[in-house]
Amino acid sequence: MNSAALLRFFDVRRQRGESLVLVTVYETRGSTYSKSGNQMLIAGDGRFQGMLSGGCLEGDLVLRAAAVIDSGVPQVVTYDLAQDDELWGLGVGCDGLMRVFLQPLCEDNAFQPFADIAEMMQGSMQGWLAVVIDSDAGAARPGATALSMQNEVRAFGMSTSAAQHLFQQQAAGRSGLLSADLDGATASVLFTLVKPPPRLLVLGAGMDAEPVVRLAAEMGWRCSVVDHRDAYVERGDFAGAEEVLCRPADSLSEELDLPRFDAAIVMSHHLASDRSYLRQLAATDIAYIGLLGPASRRSRLLADLGDNAADLRERLHGPAGLDIGGRGPAAIALSIIAEVQGVLVGETG
Repeated sequence: MNSAALLRFFDVRRQRGESLVLVTVYETRGSTYSKSGNQMLIAGDGRFQGMLSGGCLEGDLVLRAAAVIDSGVPQVVTYDLAQDDELWGLGVGCDGLMRVFLQPLCEDNAFQPFADIAEMMQGSMQGWLAVVIDSDAGAARPGATALSMQNEVRAFGMSTSAAQHLFQQQAAGRSGLLSADLDGATASVLFTLVKPPPRLLVLGAGMDAEPVVRLAAEMGWRCSVVDHRDAYVERGDFAGAEEVLCRPADSLSEELDLPRFDAAIVMSHHLASDRSYLRQLAATDIAYIGLLGPASRRSRLLADLGDNAADLRERLHGPAGLDIGGRGPAAIALSIIAEVQGVLVGETG
């Protein structure tokens, strides 16, 4: 899911006062395109942002979303693709089961809970989302939602105290569909971790940095580009970046709040600048630090850094990128973005 595109889609429709439907996957079995917690938005005109399948289910979801907008009542849908009939069914040919929950978002409910979810995604701190999928009589109705972020709990369709009690029952760090007590009744609740899109720092604005930023923007990541050369900054095509700055390499830690970045790629192709960048990055906890150039260049820079090199060795990837056998700026950018993605989600590839 490209969260940046999802947020833009939401902002435009909310400003127009258009009703939307938030579609959330809350349970899957077998092989499915999306997993529990994945979301998409569908507008009343049938346009949508995000995908829960390879395009197989979205047409049906659009029709169901129209009914949810008309009624204002949430809806649960189960797609058992293993039992899907090729002639009379959707003809998907997959082998999994997916259950989704459709919630109406409109001016009457202030576009909640997605308005606050969007606020969380645009920030820098992650939080938890709890959505009531089903409940016994007496409990909060399906669609009731709670958000927990930075010691603050917000509730929609339930009391704040009920929301706080809900999160108290959640096992630490556990996501998925859980059974919980809600106002003295049993409820099925989906707990999902909401994470803002990653922030990527690209240090160097040469032509080979352009496809890196384009691919990162396609992923929905928030990119900042920094270079010490005016000409590189002025002529570079970095439309997908949040900011493009011309700053001396030695002032990086003074000019930017480095701890807010999740990954950094050092690619100025200027030895002194790259050395300065690495020295400043060594003092951070940034999970991924990529360095362009051959292994011999990496070894030289680490030797130049002396004691600072020890703070980089576990995080420094040089040459940056997975070995996918490609050549040229586009292929190298693809290999780098793939490696960053794997590190950020805990997969080494």
